[in-house]
Amino acid sequence: MLPAARHQAIVDAVQRERVVRVSDLAQQLGVSLMTVRRDIELLETGGKLERIHGGAKLPGDVSTHEPGFELKSTQLTAEKRAIALEAAGLVYEGMAVGLSAGTTTWALAKELVNGPRITVVTNSVRIADLFHHASSGGATRFPSTVILIGGERTPSDALVGPIATAALKQLHLDVLFMGVHGMDADAGFTTPNLLEAETDRAFVAATRKTVVLADHTKWGLLGISTIAPLDAADEVISDAGLGPEAQRILGQRVGKIRIAGQRTKSP
Repeated sequence: MLPAARHQAIVDAVQRERVVRVSDLAQQLGVSLMTVRRDIELLETGGKLERIHGGAKLPGDVSTHEPGFELKSTQLTAEKRAIALEAAGLVYEGMAVGLSAGTTTWALAKELVNGPRITVVTNSVRIADLFHHASSGGATRFPSTVILIGGERTPSDALVGPIATAALKQLHLDVLFMGVHGMDADAGFTTPNLLEAETDRAFVAATRKTVVLADHTKWGLLGISTIAPLDAADEVISDAGLGPEAQRILGQRVGKIRIAGQRTKSP
């Protein structure tokens, strides 16, 4: 493939998916990782995209853009499942478990439907449906109790707003697994939806332990609103693609960082 055609293919991928990985592009284009990195550097100089660790995103990607659930659920499925398996090991019989909306927490829910009997509190329509169908279809012998809080529905199928926040203020959770749009050394954990940020903050306030589930592409992404600073998380679970600098910063700011499949790191 000629360089011009390769560059256009990269730009098209970024515009279509908003965030792309170097490894995925190299495989799709049949070239080396180094070639893709050079292409991305050149395209960034031309203002076509913006480099992030391990990939690229739209230049100055709008901090209020919220991709839909269907699109996000098809991205980084292996990484999300690895994170979900790591997180599932923190759940025990009888726990009150909060699951915020998101495709990574949804991946965790798929692991928990046949796990220990727990009480699940979620603002995710998708997660509530997952447990409901597993229970009604007889897929699980000991169905968990699921509490779906109300509110206004977002593109990512989260229920947010004052009704959701008011409901969470009445509850007490043993552990919260929270998905985020982005995480940054200065901005902390962020989301593109102002109401979702408020609801997630209510989740954090209602729990004894906050565990953030975020694949490596979330590092460096910014949403318009900060949910909480990095040090508000007791643990962060990510995947092996998370770069050493991101791991260093998280290791200093978060209670514990877990890289799925590796030993945990703590300050």
